[in-house]
Amino acid sequence: RWQKIFMFPLWSKMAVFWNKMFLTIIVLLIVLFLDAVREVRKYSSVHVNEKAANVNSSAFDHIQMKLFRSQRNLYLSGFSLFLWLVLRRTVTLLTQLAKEMASHAALETQVNDATEAAKKYMAENERLQEALSGKGDSKKKESTDATEAKLKEEIEHLKAELQKTSNAFHKAKTEGAAVKKQSESLRREYDHLMKEFEQLQQRLNKAEDKKDL
Repeated sequence: RWQKIFMFPLWSKMAVFWNKMFLTIIVLLIVLFLDAVREVRKYSSVHVNEKAANVNSSAFDHIQMKLFRSQRNLYLSGFSLFLWLVLRRTVTLLTQLAKEMASHAALETQVNDATEAAKKYMAENERLQEALSGKGDSKKKESTDATEAKLKEEIEHLKAELQKTSNAFHKAKTEGAAVKKQSESLRREYDHLMKEFEQLQQRLNKAEDKKDL
């Protein structure tokens, strides 16, 4: 299913600009995060100085409002930066999982083909052995022996290929299971972070409503 989704022509057109767009958004979020940190430090120091100086309430409330907005921007830009990186990692894991599933299917087909070929050669070998036991001509017997030896070599070669393909199949299956497990863990962490982000957003909205009142 994921392979069909990622095979859309739209993704191949966007792939050329995807890395540039990702880096651009990362740089923009980093700039916003650093600017929010600077604003928080700025208004935090002003807030302390004005509180110590006992200035009028309107100026103090204005400084508190600026401090609250800078803290809100800090949280939003920080969570956006982190969630954008999580999204990038999730897309990478899904792509790897789709490739592993395709490789798994190809290896399974190859194993089935090798098994069928080995059965075919073994059946031919049995027929040659039956023909050898029923005929006493020495020349035909030598020819049959040579053919039998050749078939045995081919069978051994196919068995080796089958073993190699089976090992690659089990390895790909293990890697696919590991990628799937890592993807599930990342998805659970993403859901947990989204719940925390929603709780923080509700707290910020409540605090902003109190400021407006």
